[in-house]
Amino acid sequence: MSPRCSPRWRPPTPGTVTHPPRRRCTASAPPLRSALNAAIRDGLLRDNPARFVELPTPRRPQPQVWTSHRVDAWQRDGQRPSVAVWTADQVATFLDTVREDRLFAMWWLIALRGLRRGEAAGLRWCDVDLQQRVMVIEQQRIAFGRIVTVGPPKTRASRRTIALDRTTVAHLRVHLRRQRAERDAAGQAWHESGYVFTTDDGTPLHPDWITRRFRRLVDVSGLPPVRLHDLRHGAATLTHAAGADPKTVQEQLGHTSIVLTADTYTSVLLELHLKVAEATARLVLKAAARNPGRRRHRSKIGPPKSAAPDQPTRPQPVRPKRSRKSKRAKKGRAPATPTRHPKIKAA
Repeated sequence: MSPRCSPRWRPPTPGTVTHPPRRRCTASAPPLRSALNAAIRDGLLRDNPARFVELPTPRRPQPQVWTSHRVDAWQRDGQRPSVAVWTADQVATFLDTVREDRLFAMWWLIALRGLRRGEAAGLRWCDVDLQQRVMVIEQQRIAFGRIVTVGPPKTRASRRTIALDRTTVAHLRVHLRRQRAERDAAGQAWHESGYVFTTDDGTPLHPDWITRRFRRLVDVSGLPPVRLHDLRHGAATLTHAAGADPKTVQEQLGHTSIVLTADTYTSVLLELHLKVAEATARLVLKAAARNPGRRRHRSKIGPPKSAAPDQPTRPQPVRPKRSRKSKRAKKGRAPATPTRHPKIKAA
């Protein structure tokens, strides 16, 4: 049977079509090269043909904010960016729509604190301290089809401590009370797994189920479409717009390099652009107000009025200088003979 005929088949997203699975290429090249090098050492091959292969450098997609004109284009002809980010108002609308959902606290954490799908599914109550308002990411649930395994976070930096605000703590307390009520109602059928987000009988959540559930909730909300991982992009963008520096955003998301955080995950909202533009204009206007005289000064084109006329470029003849005696003789005066002072004795 063709995969397209399967009831679980769904069309690829624009992000998958625009940006093919680069991870598969970049992740398989080093093991293949190592395997061929091992074959050369064992004498099975004479040369490694993989050393001539040049993999294209993938370009990370830049998240685009769902501004009003992008929303209009999506509603008109279905155009949408490959990676999209909701604005603060759109995130608030989505959270208000899913407020009655039993996993509302999970959607809140992913949208505001930037948890990965596997991190949210693998979060345990022993990793959450509601008194100190902190949460530790120690593990994640990884899906391989229907098989789900528990493993460490994605990278070493992903093992992190996340601070929680009072509103988030309040939502987690409500979720805890709801989970205890479901445990009492289930009785012997309850699975004591210790996870924060489970099904109504205590079974841990499948990461793929979280993605499908989020897609249905987005359709119900009527908002422009985003992926579940795009909520992570949006959390970084909102945190940056709230005044956090890139280093703080990097630690919150658990990135190894701050370059990835600055280049990919911090799309600047339009409101922040307008704020910076207004601040720049105010800076120039204040500088002009401190110097009112210079503001009315106008530069004049051409040489000043007191400028001397141009001098001839042809060399002038040099005339000999006259002595004082010649000048007096010319005027008709006899040269005066010097007389001695009467008190000066003759030599």
